[in-house]
Amino acid sequence: MLYFFDHYALDTDRRELRRKGELMSVEPKVFDLLAYLVDSRDRVVSKDDLITRIWMGRVVSDSALTTCINAARAALGDSGESQRLIKTLPRKGVRFVGTIREGDRPAREPPSVAPDLPLPEKPSLAVLSFANLSDDPHQEYFADGLTEDIITALSRLRWFLVIDRNSTFAYKGRAPDARQIASDLGVRYVLEGSVRKVGDRLRVTSQLIDASTGAHVWAERYDRVLADIFAVQDEITASVVAAIEPQLYEAENLRFRRRPPESLDAWGYVMQAMPLVWTTPTEKGAETAAHMLARAIEIDPNCAQANSLLAWIQATGAAFGWVNPSDALATALLLAQRVIDHDRWDPWGHFLAGFVHTTARRFKPAVEELHEAIACNPSFTYAHNILALAYCYAGRPDECMAELAIAKRLNPRDQNQNAIALSITGLHHLMAKRFDEAVEFESRAVRALPSLGSAWRTLAAAAGLAGDAEIAASALAEAKRGQPSLSLEWVEKYHPIVRVEDRTIYLEGLRKAGLS
Repeated sequence: MLYFFDHYALDTDRRELRRKGELMSVEPKVFDLLAYLVDSRDRVVSKDDLITRIWMGRVVSDSALTTCINAARAALGDSGESQRLIKTLPRKGVRFVGTIREGDRPAREPPSVAPDLPLPEKPSLAVLSFANLSDDPHQEYFADGLTEDIITALSRLRWFLVIDRNSTFAYKGRAPDARQIASDLGVRYVLEGSVRKVGDRLRVTSQLIDASTGAHVWAERYDRVLADIFAVQDEITASVVAAIEPQLYEAENLRFRRRPPESLDAWGYVMQAMPLVWTTPTEKGAETAAHMLARAIEIDPNCAQANSLLAWIQATGAAFGWVNPSDALATALLLAQRVIDHDRWDPWGHFLAGFVHTTARRFKPAVEELHEAIACNPSFTYAHNILALAYCYAGRPDECMAELAIAKRLNPRDQNQNAIALSITGLHHLMAKRFDEAVEFESRAVRALPSLGSAWRTLAAAAGLAGDAEIAASALAEAKRGQPSLSLEWVEKYHPIVRVEDRTIYLEGLRKAGLS
């Protein structure tokens, strides 16, 4: 069916939304919601109606529902303030209030010739329909649903071009070469997979392919007991998306590593800076990365990736004592806000704003922004870890450990994130006065990531309180090597621990370790 309203045409058979004839990019769930609201325009659609129809009865948070409704509004040039086409009726639901004209598609349409699609510099990805390898044809629905969920989740990352499911599902049931698909769709990477059910167990495999070389960038297998099919689908989707993001960054970095600087665009500078930001958190590495990111911003002032990573460098510089905290955090917050202003659905802008507030001991806005980041991308491992850190600094251990568990489940093999999680756990034990356990976890953290200065600092405090003078002195020396300006005065004034009583314990440990 074709529906015409305002300057838009909604084709439910082809799953297309066009504005003045131009095809709009709409996520599958957002399209389903929009089509349902248009079809049900003669009544108010309740939250339960949407969950039953769009999410097939699965548990959906209010924030996810609101995000989907707002995305539908945004696709139509509408907003929560104007509610020109999609109106919210408090405590009742939502209703499509635009004037609709129904129409039919012409019996014959002129043939079209697909133009050659240029390959963008940014990562571009096509997710093929996962193959059902089970004897049970009902698993076809699970395979298709899993594919759609992965496409939707990857689309939230914002840094990548993800091809719409209507294009990739055209290859369903066929076995074309990944390079041919990439050529047809104008993408650099192809994600494919399969689903097999045996008894009450489900096995899902997935692999990411660099279509320019045919090489496998990443592959993983997920074995699950099929107790709740929707819960399993959600869990696997989150795990796949969380694992793919860092793998794409690594593959892109390798692609740009051998290029001369004068040939790089904004994205190329970002990719060369990223390893210096994440894998080597040192003052020198941060300075080098900052120069690259500043160059990227010169080329493209609205480059969200460059602004986000530069904000991270400023905030971590403040946390590690490399720069003046007041100036650095103010600059970082401006950069994060620039990203949010340019695209309020970009999870990185909210993530960086949350990290800045965390570092500045502003607990309430920190948690609000980090929850926004997770609402934009529920598979955002970094956001879950930093939210855990914010809870830890605020003396809320239950919420801290819950977020660490989510991050670990999403991306269990990321060594850097695992090191950060170990250090957060160690700080949690220190604040709970379990000093031996704190020493154990911080020791594991610095073994996994020796350049993690905050872990050396906490290890020195924990060992001082545990009475292990040798470890305390050694850890303090490493902490001061990374932060020569480290002092009790600096910790009292700038360390992000929120509660005075917790900061007092931390200071006492550093004093016993020999810090003055």
